[in-house]
Amino acid sequence: MKLLSRIYIGLIFLLLYAPILVVVLFSFNASNSLSSFTGFSLKWYEELFRDGAALSALKNSLILAVASSLLATVLGTLAAFSIARAKSRRYQRAMEGVSNIPMMNPDIVTGVSMMLLFVGVGAMLKLSNTLGFWTMLVAHTTFNLPYVILSVLPRFRQMDKSLTEAALDLGCTPAQTFFRIELPYVMPGIASGLMMSFALSLDDFIISHFVSSPDFKTLPLYIYNQTAHEVKFSMYALCTLLIVVILALLIAVNIAGAKDEGGRRKKKQTGVTK
Repeated sequence: MKLLSRIYIGLIFLLLYAPILVVVLFSFNASNSLSSFTGFSLKWYEELFRDGAALSALKNSLILAVASSLLATVLGTLAAFSIARAKSRRYQRAMEGVSNIPMMNPDIVTGVSMMLLFVGVGAMLKLSNTLGFWTMLVAHTTFNLPYVILSVLPRFRQMDKSLTEAALDLGCTPAQTFFRIELPYVMPGIASGLMMSFALSLDDFIISHFVSSPDFKTLPLYIYNQTAHEVKFSMYALCTLLIVVILALLIAVNIAGAKDEGGRRKKKQTGVTK
């Protein structure tokens, strides 16, 4: 029985990661062949870094990912704080449900609805160029918000309320209590939400496809446009770099979570010992 379960798990992982491994392997292929690996070479990476359009798309993706993740982190942290400190349970549940809607919606529904919203607002304001960087920033911030709230809200709820009450009794203002006591406590959740938002924004295609303009193309959109013609092998190199970045972010999130869990266990053990 154990052998069958291991074989089953192995097949699942093979189906999940075999396409990724093929992309990574052939990004180092010396020839432009998918049928045989003729030798190790970095020429496709060299060709990629000589491609001005690809580098421009990479720059756009990084700018958008950094801006939207920072904005979503600030707004999401404040939203999580207000939900956690609300006195009404019904209000808390209602706000949690509303904040989860963008996460549960299919991406194509979110993309189409946002495109219609932006085009409609642009028509009312009589704008000739509605879609572009700013519409993509709003869209990416919107679908990142639920993930930040999901990361930060449990931290606010786990926090001992007596800490904030003690700080207020000792003369701290509510703002000082938030920045000196509460914010450091929830910082691991904020860091996780920030990194997750960055990864999601960098990786997004469907929503970006509906709210983008020809003047501002992100990396996933650039790759999609390349697949409409003969795919250049430099795209395999580009995909490999994306895989490495996303993998590094996921590892960082897991390490931060593990350290946070270890710190909490040590505090509990110290409390028990005392």
